[in-house]
Amino acid sequence: MLPENAPSCTIPLSDAAATEALGRHLAHALGAGDTLLLSGAIGTGKTHLARALITERLLCAGERPEDVPSPTFTLVQSYRAGPLEIWHADLYRLSGPDEVQETGLADAFGSNLCIVEWPDRLGPLRPASALAVELVTDGDGRSASLSGPAAPAICAAFAGDVADA
Repeated sequence: MLPENAPSCTIPLSDAAATEALGRHLAHALGAGDTLLLSGAIGTGKTHLARALITERLLCAGERPEDVPSPTFTLVQSYRAGPLEIWHADLYRLSGPDEVQETGLADAFGSNLCIVEWPDRLGPLRPASALAVELVTDGDGRSASLSGPAAPAICAAFAGDVADA
């Protein structure tokens, strides 16, 4: 877990399009060596947000967009966006850090952009500098609570992007 005093902020997401917009924004805010930890109940939009982020990075790198499935059964999917390698992991079916170690994900931290759904399975493998996003249902929409060292700057920039749209 992140320290209790980790910087944090909350972004309201009124619909699926707002979740996609956040994913696209994160695609420009994160890069090689960054880790995005996505948590929330089943159906709150973790894979939806990851899909928007990955698709945006592919497009920005001049790559043809690919189908971005949930890696629930494959555990890890990787994508090449120019020189950047993106790892998308879904740890739902794993029981803890020992099984995570077997996926090679821990070796990818620090050099690739890693997106991890169900990050509670990481235990001590969780990168200290990770950006954590917890998605929760909020009325007809959802909200995203961001925490980690980069959270305030990302929230402020996203609010500016939304205001400029």
